[in-house]
Amino acid sequence: MDKAKLRIVFMGTPAFAANILKGLLDNDYNVVGVITAPDRPAGRGQSIKSSAVKCIAVQYKLKVLQPINLKADDFIGQLKDLKANLQIVVAFRMLPRVVWEMPAMGTFNLHASLLPQYRGAAPINWALINGETETGVTTFFLDDKIDTGSIILQSKVSISRDDTADSLHNKLMQLGQKLVIETIECILNEMICVKVQIENESLKSAPKLFKSNCKIDWSKTAEEIRNHIRGLNPYPGAWALLQNGTDEYNIKIYSILFNEISHSEEIGSVIADKSSIKVSIKNGYIHLVSFKFPGKKQMDVKDFLNGFSFDSEAKML
Repeated sequence: MDKAKLRIVFMGTPAFAANILKGLLDNDYNVVGVITAPDRPAGRGQSIKSSAVKCIAVQYKLKVLQPINLKADDFIGQLKDLKANLQIVVAFRMLPRVVWEMPAMGTFNLHASLLPQYRGAAPINWALINGETETGVTTFFLDDKIDTGSIILQSKVSISRDDTADSLHNKLMQLGQKLVIETIECILNEMICVKVQIENESLKSAPKLFKSNCKIDWSKTAEEIRNHIRGLNPYPGAWALLQNGTDEYNIKIYSILFNEISHSEEIGSVIADKSSIKVSIKNGYIHLVSFKFPGKKQMDVKDFLNGFSFDSEAKML
């Protein structure tokens, strides 16, 4: 098919998806409509905020639909009226069959992992938390389940020891923009050779992040703790509960250093002096470098210690 006859509907919500949409528009692809999440209150003032994808769509004067119910008759009717022959999904909701089956050329998704590994809502975070050295992006045709459809294309990238969720997100966002365009060209030129995803027991998942799975476990190794922290930096943030005398503080930790040394301290004990805060683990001490206490801005150790004192029995729970 000629590129000029292509009619794309794009579906997505966050900045990752917005960058992909902008790449399509900057490369002169015909996006006839954008589907994104409804505007929602956000921040301390709870002002109404549009999604990153909607902001790009409005900037380029595209038609925007923001359905609450993807099966609603009025939404299905509006979607049909766009007469798309291809749909592209990036970081959106699970689609009903009536939606993903609609275009003649199909609906494909961009996922931020090397499928079938890391299916789920938080693939970037979990690749880092699990200490992977490689990840990538995958395009695949949608089916009835989450992230299980036939693979179209994949592109790999190395994970460095200094990568955080933020830096890896940006790497994959740029890689994903290129892969989406490659995928479209393959579809247009009828050069698609899909690969069915193989199920096996070694597959790792990428479940949604909740407060419970973001908590630091101080009984783990230094490397596991470090990976946990960088995999959640800057958002949603790894956290720990500090017990300091009769007070308890829920603190977020963004970076650490490790000193391997034998000691007799109980795991989780906090030792602080004028220039450092360290937490005892099995084979040494975790030194806090950057963190955030409730109601305060992110800060380093020296700034924090100017106005805070630790109890002799302070402990990370």
